[in-house]
Amino acid sequence: MLNKIRNRKGFTLIELLIVVAIIGILAAVAIPQFSAYRIKGFNSAGTSDLRNFKTQMESSFADNQVYPTL
Repeated sequence: MLNKIRNRKGFTLIELLIVVAIIGILAAVAIPQFSAYRIKGFNSAGTSDLRNFKTQMESSFADNQVYPTL
């Protein structure tokens, strides 16, 4: 009877709990890092947009000798 139990294929409850715990630890480390990268990306996009706007305004001033108004 003991051999029948040991010959079964599959994972034990302890093995599954260890895997879930490891995945939880990795997620706890990765989620804050992802959030920081996301904020950094938004800041970079905003800086790039402002730089492009400045170039557009300076180009318009070079053409018309006056800054455009809305």
